[in-house]
Amino acid sequence: MEFVQQLINGISLGSIYALIALGYTMVYGIIKLINFAHGDVFMVGAFVGFYAITGLGMSFFPALLLAMAVCSVFGVLIERIAYKPLRNATRIAALITAIGVSLFIEYGTIYVRGAQPEAYPGDVLPSTSFHIFGATISSQSLFILGTSVVLMVLLQFIVHKTKIGKAMRAVSYDAEAARLMGINVDNTISATFAIGSALAGAAGVIFGLYYIKIEPLMGIIPGLKAFVAAVLGGIGIIPGAMVGGLLLGVIESLVSAVGYSLWRDGVAFVVLILILIFRPSGLFGKNVREKV
Repeated sequence: MEFVQQLINGISLGSIYALIALGYTMVYGIIKLINFAHGDVFMVGAFVGFYAITGLGMSFFPALLLAMAVCSVFGVLIERIAYKPLRNATRIAALITAIGVSLFIEYGTIYVRGAQPEAYPGDVLPSTSFHIFGATISSQSLFILGTSVVLMVLLQFIVHKTKIGKAMRAVSYDAEAARLMGINVDNTISATFAIGSALAGAAGVIFGLYYIKIEPLMGIIPGLKAFVAAVLGGIGIIPGAMVGGLLLGVIESLVSAVGYSLWRDGVAFVVLILILIFRPSGLFGKNVREKV
């Protein structure tokens, strides 16, 4: 069954979008900033994973953990250097800075290592095929999906069951009140960037295994699509980012399946336009009155 196969492919792709979208939505939920450099953190994660596997001879899980750790530190550095000085600036100043940081990372990477693409080795994960309902599904797709789901469940545990998670929710709700209650707001914001960037780094390694080819500008389109996924689910809402990412991946795969593969990148932005027209707050969002 072609449909089942495309559905599995769509969910695997969507889980990658969901991991990146979580970083967007967490940062927006706390400091109301769209961190457009997030797609480039994803790219850095893909390269760290690649060099860990090919240069250091690591297997998949150690490479994934290393990429997450490096991206986590990288995300905190971006926040401390580029965004923290603009904490009380206008939203547009922070947004322009985010775009500047994004371009700096992309072309800094090209300057350091060149623009040539790299290819992930195909033997990192054992590749076998399963036949379910007449569809041929690779073990790699299921492995990618399983890893993504575990990371998402882990994030939900951190947000709802740990001290830093409670601090993040408090700062998201009211930063000033959280500060008065003794919560270190700056450290909480840094922790949010660290967790979101670690998930983007994991998505980069998973993306490299799934699509093989990686290059310095690879973060642009997945980054924008993950942003669409975050808006689709309701930006600032963690379950919304997960559902939005999975939905977008499935929609893309089904568009390719019916013969419109040239439209697979465009469909994300059609979805964005439709959601902004008909449900601006996203699937999980609530319309909130804002005092002017």
